[in-house]
Amino acid sequence: MTDGAAIEVRDLAKRYEPAGVEALRGVSFEVGQGEIFGFLGRNGAGKSTTVRILTTLLRPSGGSAHVLGTDVTAEPAKVRHVLGVALQDAALDELMTGREHLVLASRLSGASAKAAGRKAADLLEVFGLTGAGDRIAARYSGGMRRRLDVAMALVRDPQVLFLDEPTTGLDPQSRRALWELIRRQQEQGTTVFLTTQYLAEADELAERVAIVHAGTVAAMGTPTALKERYGATTVRLRVAGADAVDRVKGATGVDPVTTAGDGRLVLNVTGGDAAVPALLGRLATLGPAIERIEVRSATLEDVFVALTGSEIEAGAGSADNTSLTGVRRGIGVPSGSNR
Repeated sequence: MTDGAAIEVRDLAKRYEPAGVEALRGVSFEVGQGEIFGFLGRNGAGKSTTVRILTTLLRPSGGSAHVLGTDVTAEPAKVRHVLGVALQDAALDELMTGREHLVLASRLSGASAKAAGRKAADLLEVFGLTGAGDRIAARYSGGMRRRLDVAMALVRDPQVLFLDEPTTGLDPQSRRALWELIRRQQEQGTTVFLTTQYLAEADELAERVAIVHAGTVAAMGTPTALKERYGATTVRLRVAGADAVDRVKGATGVDPVTTAGDGRLVLNVTGGDAAVPALLGRLATLGPAIERIEVRSATLEDVFVALTGSEIEAGAGSADNTSLTGVRRGIGVPSGSNR
């Protein structure tokens, strides 16, 4: 186990039988202690399978995975003791109140009744649910349900927190509120392993990201480094005159692409944002002929599409999204339980 690593994965593989579907094919990465790590991929790429193996809900077919130095296959109970987990589907009982959910989760983690009540009250306040604490979950909005599910993952003050697409379906306000809660957890020393379909979310929160495609890690690094390596800065402009293409090419040395419909020209800039000032200086020689100009930096979404393709894949995710309802509650039980 590498010093300072909260999670270490080596050549992780998962094959679903009897269909023989390979969800993971030699995935390797490390997550540092106290890091927010983004794990990105298309539906069916292997994200949820990886999370379920790391949280002891699935056994790998090959390779190894350690959480805080503990083998997730050899000592699953010990691993569960340090984890908090919120999977894609909120595991709530419709007829229990928010407070009852939190008290139950806290009691299952070994807390006394008095301590569980205090913990529930604290978490309801932190997650903005105090006013709804004694309302049954069936009457919660989607955002409230998601916040309650994440709050349940925090009852034992986990050292490592797994959030599997935690903001799916949330409105912008709820999503930003959850971002702040995630940052707060990191500030308290928690390692956060985050999967998300919102690339802007990963760019906002994660210090490093891994992009997984077809069961393998296609690229890994800081969002900035990945954008510089795989993305492209574009300059869009509208130039007066029928010979606009030739004039722009003559001034910049870059062959512009004509966009459909709006008449603007697009220049793909090599060298990223750092190369833009020099390019704009050359465009300035065209003077008032330039009617409009817009610079667009590369985004993490550009990187994602470049690495995973732009086509829509029918039936993606059949293996990775295998339902495990029923084992979801296994996280957070006392370390000695065989549940």
